Formats: sequence, structure tokens, C-alpha cells
Amino acid sequence: MESTEIIAELLSSIGSDSIRTESLTLLEQGESRYLRDLKLNFNSMLSSEHLSLKEIGLLGLACATNQLNKPLTAFFTAFSKDHGANAADLAEAVACASLLSSNNVFYRFRHFTQKEKYAQIPARIRMQVMMNPVTGKEFFELMSLAISAINGCEMCVNAHENSLLKMGTIEERIFDAIRIASLVTATSKVVF
Repeated sequence: MESTEIIAELLSSIGSDSIRTESLTLLEQGESRYLRDLKLNFNSMLSSEHLSLKEIGLLGLACATNQLNKPLTAFFTAFSKDHGANAADLAEAVACASLLSSNNVFYRFRHFTQKEKYAQIPARIRMQVMMNPVTGKEFFELMSLAISAINGCEMCVNAHENSLLKMGTIEERIFDAIRIASLVTATSKVVF
């Protein structure tokens, strides 16, 4: 299959036939074998043995929102709705991306500086959405872990993974969430 066809199939899957980025054009002109991988990876993130289709959609939405990616945000919104997500679920995925972006900056700073003084000063970041999430505490932690991994906050990644393990979440479920986060991020680099 030639590059133009692969791009057309990928964009059709996303529902963005008209989007043509310079990145895609460069991959096409170079007849990059990566295009086939990109298409296969995109399709593979839409299934999991350890996550429901609704959860895949909401994780994808949180990650696409975090990446400021309009086509993928639209895709995962529709995908989530098609698999049972309601308006409150969608709003929570978006809220998670926003809140965790704030937390990741804040806690990364504390971690990088390693100054006791900063650890003693109250964060003064309101996080009520974490207290009683509509998607459930375990799933909100899973989305939080995925966003923290994308944003590169070691402290937050460790805290959320530890919390999930204490809740009884299996490592395969955690791994699938991170796999989805990584593939949404990769797709965001060429389709935007």
C-alpha cells in the first residue's frame, strides 16, 4: 500500500479526511515506513483486554485534550459517546487533563528543587474533582497517571501508580493506559 493510501485510511479512521499537516506530507514524500506503523498503532490503541471501550475513549480524550489536539479530541469524544460515556464523564476527562497539567508543573518543581521549604508551603491548588469523581476513584487515578506520564512528572507518576496498586489495579491495566497515552501522543505529532 502506498503512503497516500495509508494517510487517507488513517485520516478516515480519525474522521478528519480534510486535515493535511506538513508532518504527514513529509512522511508521505519520504515514503516513510513509519506511516504504516502509525496507522496500525492508532487502530491498536482502540482495543484492550484490561480497559473497556468507554475507558479507552475517556483516556484518549484526556490525553488528546492534554496535547491540545482538536482532531483527536473530537475523535475520542465521539468514540466515548458511542461506548456509553455521558456529558459528565466527558467533562471529567477534560478536567483531569487540565488539573493534572497544573499538578504536574507544581509537583515537578518541588521534586526538581528538592527544597524542604517548598514542601512545607501549601499548594493552594483546588482539586475537588479528585475527591468524588463521576468516573470512579480508580479510573480517575488511571487518567491522572496517563497525563502525568505524558507530562513527565516522576513524582506524580509514582504517586498515582502506587495509589492504583493499593486499590488493587492490575499492572496490565496500568500498562494499557500508558500505552494508549503514548500512542495518542505519537499521533498528535503528525495529525493536529
